Amino acid sequence: MRITFFDAKSYDTESFDAIKANYPDLELEYWEAELNPKTAAYVTDSEAVCAFVNANAGADTLRVLASRGVKLLLMRCAGYNNVDLEAATANGIKVMRVPGYSPEAVAELAMTLASAVNRHIHKAYIRVRENNFSLQGLTGKNFYGKTAGIIGTGKIGAAMARICRGYGMRVLGYDKYPNKSLDFVEYVSLEQLLRESDLISLHCPLMKETYHMINIFTINQMKDGVILVNTSRGGLIDTNDLIQGIRERKFSGVGLDVYEEEKDNVFENHEDDIMMHSVTSRLLSFPNVIVTSHQGFFTEEALAAIAETTLGNAEAYLKGEKAGTELN
Repeated sequence: MRITFFDAKSYDTESFDAIKANYPDLELEYWEAELNPKTAAYVTDSEAVCAFVNANAGADTLRVLASRGVKLLLMRCAGYNNVDLEAATANGIKVMRVPGYSPEAVAELAMTLASAVNRHIHKAYIRVRENNFSLQGLTGKNFYGKTAGIIGTGKIGAAMARICRGYGMRVLGYDKYPNKSLDFVEYVSLEQLLRESDLISLHCPLMKETYHMINIFTINQMKDGVILVNTSRGGLIDTNDLIQGIRERKFSGVGLDVYEEEKDNVFENHEDDIMMHSVTSRLLSFPNVIVTSHQGFFTEEALAAIAETTLGNAEAYLKGEKAGTELN
C-alpha cells in the first residue's frame, strides 16, 4: 500500500524513513504540499494519505480523496478537530490517529512556558546578549507552595499534574471523567479551579462544549496575576478576550504553544514577511506573553512514537485488524 504524506517536513521523512524497513508492505511518498481540496486532486495510486494537525480534512477534501481511490486517512497526531468524520464515513474513508505519542513531551513544554514567563527568561536572554545584566523587571514567583489548576487530566494533563506536584504545588483538576490514578489531585468545579489557581494549564480537546471556554467571563473569575498556559488547541481560548485580560493586567504571564490564528503560521518560516494577522501581532507585542510554534510534540522520542504508531495503524488496516486508534 502506498501512503502519500502531506506537509512532510525533513524531520517527518527522517523519523518515518528510520523505521520503514520494518514495514515492507508500505510504500511512503512525501509531499511538501498541505492537504486541501486542490492538492488532494493530485493523489494517484495511493490507498492512504497521511496528514497533520493543520491539514484541511473537511468534507470537500475528503470527497476529492475518495474520488482518487483513497480509503484511509492517517492522522500523525492526536487531535482531529480538523477532520470531518461524518464526511469521511460517508465517503468510505477510515480515519486513524496517534492518540498518545509522548504525553510528557507536551507537558514538559507546558511547564517550560510557565517557568519562562514566570521568570522572564525571554527578556533576560535578550538583555544579556546586549551586555545588560540588570535584574530590574525580572522578578518572578516561587511555584513551590502555590496552586496549579489542570483543566483536562487525560494523559498529557496527568503528566503535567505530576510535574506540578514535583515542583511542590497543590494540584487542582477539572475533568468530566476524573483520572483515578492521580490520587494527589483535588478534583473541583471549574469555578473553584479558576478562583484558586496560580497557574492554569489547558489540556483538553477542542469540542463544541470546550470552544472558547477561556473567555472574559472565566478570565474574570481567575486570580489577579495568574499564569495561563495553553499547549492543547487554540480554540479553547477566545483570543480577543485574552488580549483584553492581558491589557487589564489580569495575567502575570501567558504561554501559548497554540493560538486561534496559527493555521497559516505554524511550521512555516515567515521571518521575511509582514504579519498581516492583527490578533497574532497583538499577542506578540505583549512583554509577558511567550508564543511558540506548536512544538509541544517536537522531541526525538515523540517523533519516533508518532512514526511507529502511524505505520502500525496502516499495517493493521492492511491486515484487516483493529488497532484501537480508529475514529470512525
